[in-house]
Amino acid sequence: MLYYALKVIVSALLIVAISEIAKRSTGFAALVAALPLTSLLAFVWLHMEDSPPERIAELSTQIFWLVIPSLLLFLLLPLLLRHGMNFWLSLGLSVAATAGCYVALLPLLRRMGILQ
Repeated sequence: MLYYALKVIVSALLIVAISEIAKRSTGFAALVAALPLTSLLAFVWLHMEDSPPERIAELSTQIFWLVIPSLLLFLLLPLLLRHGMNFWLSLGLSVAATAGCYVALLPLLRRMGILQ
């Protein structure tokens, strides 16, 4: 139980740290947020739980392919905001477009044997 609490606390602290850093420097916050910290934490937690290296390698490969559609969010959101669209509408449209890309990509990745 303590182990799970530690995992939650460390993960939450990273998210809070990024949002606090963004109040002072969006560039540095973007750098920290762009680092694959969540993925790194997942790899570490899996390793500490004695997961086989092949499982960690498989996760890393799948993360790589699933990052691609998420890039649309980071392109579309600022574009919509800079054109004066409301934040919530911009965010909703960006998330919906990203979700659409995931829906389109997932069957392809399954056919290619990348995802199970």
